[in-house]
Amino acid sequence: MENLITTLKAYNKRKGCKTSEGQTDEEQAAKNMAAEDEEFKSLYLKWKGSDTNHGTYKAIPKFYYKLPSEDEVLLQKLREESRAVFLQRRSRELLVNDELQNLWFLLERHHTPPQVAEEQLINWEDFQKVAAQAGDKAKPFFTARVFAKLQQADPYGRVSIMHFFNYVMRKVWLHQTRIGLSLYDCTGQGYLRETDLENYITELIPTLPQLDGLEKSFHSFYVCTAVRKFFFFLDPMRTGRVKIQDILVCSFLDDLLELRDEELSKEMQEQNWFSAASALRVYGQYLNLDRDHNGMLSKEELSRYGTGTLTDVFLDRVFQECLTYEGEMDYKTYLDFVLALENRREPQAMQYLFRILDVRHRGCLDVFALNFFFRAIQKQMKQHGQDPISFHDVKDEIFDMVKPIQSKPIDPLRITVQDLVVSGQGDTVVTILIDLNGFWMYENREVLVNEPSEPTPSG
Repeated sequence: MENLITTLKAYNKRKGCKTSEGQTDEEQAAKNMAAEDEEFKSLYLKWKGSDTNHGTYKAIPKFYYKLPSEDEVLLQKLREESRAVFLQRRSRELLVNDELQNLWFLLERHHTPPQVAEEQLINWEDFQKVAAQAGDKAKPFFTARVFAKLQQADPYGRVSIMHFFNYVMRKVWLHQTRIGLSLYDCTGQGYLRETDLENYITELIPTLPQLDGLEKSFHSFYVCTAVRKFFFFLDPMRTGRVKIQDILVCSFLDDLLELRDEELSKEMQEQNWFSAASALRVYGQYLNLDRDHNGMLSKEELSRYGTGTLTDVFLDRVFQECLTYEGEMDYKTYLDFVLALENRREPQAMQYLFRILDVRHRGCLDVFALNFFFRAIQKQMKQHGQDPISFHDVKDEIFDMVKPIQSKPIDPLRITVQDLVVSGQGDTVVTILIDLNGFWMYENREVLVNEPSEPTPSG
C-alpha cells in the first residue's frame, strides 16, 4: 500500500507539468488524459493483485478463488468432479451399519456396574477401552469433551451407553444427510435452489414406505407441497434458496424421513405436513375451491376457504401482495397462504400476514390499519343480524394484549411485527382482524371454556 501511495504522489507531481511547445491546449489535454488512463490502469492492476511479486504473497496465502463462469465449461466440470470425489471421501469416513453394531456390542461388554434402573452406564476408564477397540472411524466420538457433555450427575462419574450411542447415531445421520444434500448443491456454495430441493425429494420418494400409495401422477404435486414448507419457513426473504445448514437444523427433514416408518400411526400422519394424507388433504381443498376447474383460484373461490368467514378486505390484500397470474392464484401461492394461516404462531407466518395487514407499507400497524380491517368484521356482523362491537373497545384490547408501549414509549399506538411475535398474542390479533368466525370465538372464549362437555354414554 505504501508503494501505491508513493507512486500516486509521483504521478500527481508529473501531472502538474507545463504544456510542451508547439502543442495546443486541447492536444496537450488529450495526451495527459491518455497518459492518466494508462497510469491508472497499471496502478489498478498492481493494486488488484496481478503483481504476484509483491512481498505479501510470501506471507499471506491466496484464500479466494473465483468461481468459473458459465462459458468456462471445463473448469466447471473439474470443480464438480472434485466436489464429488471430496464428498465420496467424506462418506467413506462415516461409520456403516456393521461398525455401529460392533460399537454397541463393545459398549455393552465394557459397561461399568452397577446398573441404574436397568440402564447400563460406563466410566471414563472403560470408555477408553472401547475407544481402543472401536476402530479409527469411531475415534472422533471418544473424546473427553463428548464424555463430559453426556454427564448426568452420576455419583460414579459415568455416562449412559444408550445416550452415547444415540449421540453417535445422530452425528452419523447428520453427516450422511449433509453429504446427500450436498450432492444436489449444483453451485457448491452450501445452499439449495428450489429445483435442487425438488430433485432431492423426488428421488427420496421411493425410499419412503408411507408414500407407496401415491399415484405417480400426483408426485409432482406432492413434491411442490413438500418443498413449499422448506422455502416458506427457511427463506422468508424470498431469495429463492435455502442453506443446507438450516435444513439440517430444523425439524422438517426429520418429519419427512419419519415416513420411513411403516407402522406410523394415522394420527401421526395427519399431523405430519409431508405425509400422503396431509398432501392429499391440501390438494383436495384446492381442487374443491377451484369451481371453474382452470387450475387457478380467484378471490371469490378463495373466499370459501376454511369456514368461509375470511373478510373481503383481507382477501383483497392477499391478492394485492401475493404473486398472482391475471388476478388468480396458483397452487404454490395457495400453499404459502395455507402455511401462514395454519401456523399463525410462527414468526415466518406472522411476517407473511403482517405484510398483508400493513396497508400503507409503513412497517407498523396503527389505529388506521386496525380500523381498516375491523370495519369488514363489523360489516359481516350486521349481515348476520348481530350487533357490531365498538372498534374502540377492540382497539384497546389489541394494544393491551400486545403492549407495544414497552418498546416504543414515544408512540405507543404503533405495532410492529416484532411486537406481535414477542407478545405471543400475534395469532389472536390477526384472527380478530381477518376472520369473523375467529373473532366470534375470541369474544365468546369464556362461554366456550365454561360450557359443560356432552356426557359420554355409559356402558
